[in-house]
Amino acid sequence: MIAAKYKEMLGAKSVIRELSEYATARGKEIGYENVFDYSLGNPSVPAPEKFREAVIKLLTECNPMEVHGYSPSLGIPSVKEKVAESLNKRFGMNYTGKHIFMTSGAAGAIAHAVRLVTEPEDEVLTFAPFFPEYHPYIDLSGAKLKVVPADTENFQVNFGCFEQMLTEKVMAVLINTPNNPSGVVYTKETLESLARIMTQKAEEYGHDIYLISDEPYREILFAGVEEVYVSQFYDNTISCYSYSKSLSIPGERIGYIAVNPACREAETLINMCGQISRGIGHNCPTSLIQLAVAETVYETSDLTVYETNMNILYTELVRLGFTCVKPGGTFYIFPKALEEDAKVFCQKAKNYDLILVPGDSFGCPGYFRMAYCIETEKVERSIPALRKFAEAEYGVKK
Repeated sequence: MIAAKYKEMLGAKSVIRELSEYATARGKEIGYENVFDYSLGNPSVPAPEKFREAVIKLLTECNPMEVHGYSPSLGIPSVKEKVAESLNKRFGMNYTGKHIFMTSGAAGAIAHAVRLVTEPEDEVLTFAPFFPEYHPYIDLSGAKLKVVPADTENFQVNFGCFEQMLTEKVMAVLINTPNNPSGVVYTKETLESLARIMTQKAEEYGHDIYLISDEPYREILFAGVEEVYVSQFYDNTISCYSYSKSLSIPGERIGYIAVNPACREAETLINMCGQISRGIGHNCPTSLIQLAVAETVYETSDLTVYETNMNILYTELVRLGFTCVKPGGTFYIFPKALEEDAKVFCQKAKNYDLILVPGDSFGCPGYFRMAYCIETEKVERSIPALRKFAEAEYGVKK
C-alpha cells in the first residue's frame, strides 16, 4: 500500500510551477522571448565571478577528498566559522561556528527549524501573504500551520489577529522578511512589537515560543529601506538563510541555520539538527559548494536590476489604477487584481501572454504576484501587453 497523504498531494501541485511549465510550453509555440513570464522566482543575474573562480580553484588545486568527500554531519567547521564571522561583522552578533548548521537552502533550514521546536499537533503561526510551500514544510513535520490574515494596507503584521491566534498551542512563529510575495520589508517597529508580544505570551504560558525567520531575500533591499536583522530583536530566534538569491545559485541548494547565541540551549539545538537530518535524509549540502560559499560570504551578485525592474512595474501598475504596496526588497510585487477573483484575472492575462500568479495560495485572494527577476528589456516590452490587457478586459484607459 502506498502512502495516501503524498498521493493526495498530487492533486494539489504548485500553482507557480504549473504556470512556469505553461510559460515554457507557450514559449515553444511563439518564442519564449514573447512570453512575459512573471511566474517563477528564479534569479536572473549571473553569480559573482569570485564564486566561479572559487569553484574552479577548489576543483583544480585542492585535495579531491576534501572537495568531494563527505561533509561532517553539522557542516564543515571552517565554513561554519566563516559564516558566523560574516554575521557578526554585519549585524553585531556573537555567533560562533557552534551556532551554525549548513543546509540544503532555506527550505532545508526551515524543515530542520520546525522539527527542533515542535512536537506533532503543536501549532506554528505565519502571516499572510506567505510562501505556499510553508504548508508542506510544516504540515508534513506533524505540526500544524495556522495563517494570520493579512494586513493588506501595508502587508506588515496584523497584530490584532496575531494576538488572538497566539494561543498556548503555538510553539513557533514563522516570518519571512523581505517577504515573498509582497516584497515588503518588516520595519523595526513591527519586529519590536512582534518580540514584545511573543515574550509576554511565552511568560504567560510558561514555555518558550520560537521565532523562525526565513531570510533568503535579506540582501535584496531597495533605496531608503532600513536593513534590520531579525535575531537582534528576539533571543529565541532561528534564522534560516539561503545563498540562492544573493549569489544567484539556486541550483546549488546551499544555506544555513543560525541559532541566536542568546537562545536557550543554542548549541544543543544545532547538535539536534544532525539527528533530524538522520530522520529526513538531509545529510548536508555538498562539500564543494560549502567550501565555495566560505570564500564568498561577503559577495553578492549585481542585484540592482531588481530595483530597476520594480520601479518600472510599480510606476505602470499605479498609473493603470492598480492598488499596490511598493516593495522594499526581493524581486516580487503583489498588486490587487482588477476583479474580485484573481484566478480569473490571471487566466485572462494568459491571453496576452502575461503569466501572473493568483494570490489565493499565498493566503491573499484577490491579489496576484509578479516575479520580476527577468531582463529589464523584457520588463519594458511587457508594458504594452499589460496596458492592452487592462484596457481590453477592464476598460482601463492607457
